[in-house]
Amino acid sequence: MTLRAEAERDRAVSDGALPDDAPPVAALFADVVGQPAAVAALRAAARHPVHAYLFLGAPGSGARAATRGFAAALLCPAGGCGTCSTCQRALAGTHPDCVLVERTGAQLGVDEARRLVGLAQRRPFEAARQVLVVTDVHLAVRSAPALLKTVEEPPPSTVFVLLADDLPPELVTVASRCVEVAFPPVPQAALVDWLVARGLEPSRAALVAEGAGGDLDRARLLAEDASYVARLELWRSVPARLDGTGAVAGELARALLQSIDGALEPLRGEHADELARLADEAESLGNKTIPGKREITDHQHREERRWRTDELRAGLGVLARAYRDRMTDALRAGNGQSPFEARGYEAAIGLLTEAAASLEHNPNETLLLEALLVRLSALGV
Repeated sequence: MTLRAEAERDRAVSDGALPDDAPPVAALFADVVGQPAAVAALRAAARHPVHAYLFLGAPGSGARAATRGFAAALLCPAGGCGTCSTCQRALAGTHPDCVLVERTGAQLGVDEARRLVGLAQRRPFEAARQVLVVTDVHLAVRSAPALLKTVEEPPPSTVFVLLADDLPPELVTVASRCVEVAFPPVPQAALVDWLVARGLEPSRAALVAEGAGGDLDRARLLAEDASYVARLELWRSVPARLDGTGAVAGELARALLQSIDGALEPLRGEHADELARLADEAESLGNKTIPGKREITDHQHREERRWRTDELRAGLGVLARAYRDRMTDALRAGNGQSPFEARGYEAAIGLLTEAAASLEHNPNETLLLEALLVRLSALGV
């Protein structure tokens, strides 16, 4: 810590904002759930930062929240007191020396990479350094060479934080120039504890945590979704309702997709609230429109599309577990039909796994689900 940082920290202790033994940056990661290894690594890194970090983890793993805490620690003159204006603005995403770069299209393209070049060369406005946060780096395949050059040669006052869901082969070289911090899916037990602390009944918290699949954002929205339990039951009822006819398969597909539409309502409500808040802020500043409204709405649409895909994938997982339970029951029965039934259930699980994998290519959901249910119905299990 510098003398200035020590002085600010001592002042925070004397004011009662920090206990005498509070480690720096301890309070900055309060929103990061179930990631002790990642938080420990970032707390250590904040003391002697290097030029680039790669946060590797799917949405909802806590990587975004960790980015805000890490940026606060890097920008705060006290090393991350958690209480000063610098920390509060960095955590809120409003500090001028913490810049978020997001894709404007399906890929993180060359335009975004060029913008990064310019941003990396600028001087910090207030702090001793600036933090450039780049999201969806796994979608920077085409712009990887430009991104590599920028990350390789930043000025001393720039720290990159790259966020990626996974690591395609084309980006291995970029990753090799960064310190990698892994954010695995949030453990189910940590999700249950977090949900119970937010007021959920333990039984419902366990159900939500199971459906969240290690995604904290998904757990938060499912906890607010009154239709979640009914949607689970609808997916679980599919094997018993299929009767070998295309008419029933089509009817079920429509019902399942309609339930997914309903699942989007909590997220759409959050987005509407966000736009209303931003509109009020813009009006108070004398602006007629929200600055950057198009980028904000584009980001919201991408979030809704991802949520819809995640919900469909989760439903397919519920259906696969239903067939797996039936296969287990058939094998336990041990009658003459058991081997044949087990092979049918195994084939059903294979079809569901194949359908879930195809979601990566943004297929027509109606056609995908109708075709899948017809094939499942034809198995006769």
